[in-house]
Amino acid sequence: MERKMTFQQGVSGNPHGNRHRTRHLLNQEFMQALLLHFRSHGKKAIEKVARNQPAVYVKILALLVPREMQIEHTNRIKQMTDEEIEQAIEAIQTMLAARAGEAAKVIEGTAEPAALPAPNGQSSEAALEPAPLPKSKHKPNRLMLEADNAVGPRERTRKSPAGG
Repeated sequence: MERKMTFQQGVSGNPHGNRHRTRHLLNQEFMQALLLHFRSHGKKAIEKVARNQPAVYVKILALLVPREMQIEHTNRIKQMTDEEIEQAIEAIQTMLAARAGEAAKVIEGTAEPAALPAPNGQSSEAALEPAPLPKSKHKPNRLMLEADNAVGPRERTRKSPAGG
């Protein structure tokens, strides 16, 4: 009776396996492969993007910066003594007086248009408007859309299927 209740050697009692463990192993192996590839080719790829597409490079850097920051609000004025507040007011009044005493530098002249006429007889306003995006079934990639706007739109071509 006991023999029938135990599993044979090498046979699992869970035919579907441990899904969490499987996902963990897949993630671990993928990250290891990505790290090995990055160590051998990553520096060259980064340099190529920075050289050929600086806007994309800066956009990627911006996406790496965390969006959330811990900010603590402290009311410094309530912590100041009356003497410190009076000194701060005097310092502000001195700065304002110094700023008012400086004469503003103004350059006088008239602006002249320096742009060349638009090709094909377009008006200058029409040439500055962005071209409408083509209709697509798919949602646009936000990162690539921002990069295209910064660098300039490019036609994307599909790779031909193998053997055809």
